[in-house]
Amino acid sequence: MSDELPSPNMSLTLDAPENAPRVSEWLLGTSAVLAYHLGKTDTARMIADVSSVEVRLWDTDYNQEGYRIVLVVEPGLYPTYHDDVLDEIAGVVREVLWGSGKSISELVARPSIPRLGPDWRRQIKNADGPKPSNQGRKVQLEPSHPVEDQLRFTNEWELDVYRVLRERQHALPDNETIGIMPLGGMRVRGWTFEPDLLITYRGYAGVIEIDGPQHKGHAGRDHSRTRLFLHSGVKVVDRLNVEEVKSRAEVEKFVSDFLAQLQR
Repeated sequence: MSDELPSPNMSLTLDAPENAPRVSEWLLGTSAVLAYHLGKTDTARMIADVSSVEVRLWDTDYNQEGYRIVLVVEPGLYPTYHDDVLDEIAGVVREVLWGSGKSISELVARPSIPRLGPDWRRQIKNADGPKPSNQGRKVQLEPSHPVEDQLRFTNEWELDVYRVLRERQHALPDNETIGIMPLGGMRVRGWTFEPDLLITYRGYAGVIEIDGPQHKGHAGRDHSRTRLFLHSGVKVVDRLNVEEVKSRAEVEKFVSDFLAQLQR
């Protein structure tokens, strides 16, 4: 069975109901890979950081389908998608669509809309208080997320792994234990990320990324993110696919293997 992403039916419009479920990831992935092979690595990374695309038929002049393409990006990344970047991305997308009778009439970017919690007023008023935190920036203003030990987590999976790490922290000698930072803001070259869990151990730093169902179809973006961490001094980056974990014992083994890699 092929692992290749399904392509849209090019005999239909890209925004046809049959194409809607697949066109976003196909267009992003194909464009990012093409940009990479063309030596446009910065453009490839910018495409890989796009969360999704909205595609709408805009005009049909000269028997050519012209589309308005909207890149949906995280609010923190949105300011980096200025006109020059969008022009570079549009050029690559045009290459992908070349010969299909489809073209780009307009390509723009917009920030993704945060989910709204019922106590958003209090959260906004407290967000810029005298002690701002880089921990869990993206989840601070969204509906309730798990909180433990005064630390925020995106979901229960991250919290479960954190608890196993915390137990290991207590089990290790006081002078040779681990540090655990969930969702800490980290600046790498050109980007700001929040690794799910950053672990320090014996003078080294490692990152654990928790891959839930929302990571399906994002292998290229995840690989790019991993590479940037490694290039920024992180010794080990490992990913835990929650859909393949059936027991706590498997999480404990994952943590043991991760720490073994980190101390080598």
